[in-house]
Amino acid sequence: MKAARLARQRPRGARLLVVHADGRIEHAQRVRLAEQLRPGDLLVANDAATLPASLTGFHLRSGAPIEVRLAGRRSLAVDAVHEFTAIVFGAGDHRTRTEDRAAPPPLRAGDRLALGPLRAEVLATRGHPRLIDLRFEGDADTIWAGLARHGRPIQYAHLAAPLALWDVWTRVAALPVAFEPPSAGFVLDWSLLDALRASDIGFATLTHAAGISSTGDAVLDARLPFDEPYSIPAATVAAIHATRRRGGRVVALGTTVTRALEHAAAGAELRAGAGLADQRLGPATRLRVVDAIVSGTHEPGSSHHELLRAFVDDTLLARASAELERHGYLTHEFGDSVLIEALPRRRQGNEATAESTPSTLLGSHP
Repeated sequence: MKAARLARQRPRGARLLVVHADGRIEHAQRVRLAEQLRPGDLLVANDAATLPASLTGFHLRSGAPIEVRLAGRRSLAVDAVHEFTAIVFGAGDHRTRTEDRAAPPPLRAGDRLALGPLRAEVLATRGHPRLIDLRFEGDADTIWAGLARHGRPIQYAHLAAPLALWDVWTRVAALPVAFEPPSAGFVLDWSLLDALRASDIGFATLTHAAGISSTGDAVLDARLPFDEPYSIPAATVAAIHATRRRGGRVVALGTTVTRALEHAAAGAELRAGAGLADQRLGPATRLRVVDAIVSGTHEPGSSHHELLRAFVDDTLLARASAELERHGYLTHEFGDSVLIEALPRRRQGNEATAESTPSTLLGSHP
């Protein structure tokens, strides 16, 4: 697959590869996504807005240049913006592939960083010279102002032109908590929402702090995704229960939605409220909530591609990947998309029969 090199959320001609649970694979126009869903289905999106999470500056002890890419936090609270997990690089910028970026200066706890108008202290290194915990100085308002003035969206070398925030905010962007865009949501526009409504397909949202997609280091990439906080409104949980009652499917718009919903349903029933997704989804996962996923086209070996293995077996996923390659689908955040239905045996409770009812795992809320 080729990388999409222009920051267009809804390019004309964007494609959708549809992978059915019966093994059929077909090609469609992404703009007609609503036609690939069924009356009674529910599409759930991530409404997180994207932070300007790339900050350049200097390591004060050595004077060396540094880039800090914020990559994790433990809460979505607006005033909880002091402590972050971050990936750090030395001199350079996004025009150099992350795999080729210079290493940061040697860092240790107590080091201070000057990041434009912001100052931060290294709290700890986390078993790798490029992974740190840091704490910003000042109150929450000062930190927010510094991020807005100095930060830029995290960006990779396949996009030459610098990204602006409006390039990476979806049409439903709300709380700025994502470190990289929940880019499956780039398919959203008012025309799609109108088409969903006209087809009796529900729409709901949750908020999930989408993390970084690549660190440029194989050892660090193996630790992705990091823990990610989320919040699921009671209205979204109610919509999921209503969807189950009428026999519809829950369709996750993106891997972050899938991760949040499946984490929130790890107990006896799906819970509304805040949580911290710390699990990894893959071939051993039995899905409790999500029946299908709309996602970008992800390369084998990436954490996003690994999550897709929770929906279908490796044979079908390999066939889908071959179709993407054969037909020149575009990958990365501004690329084409896939719609994948979960195989019945991938769903919790469906081991014995494909007719098992997933709603028994969602509790008995009205």
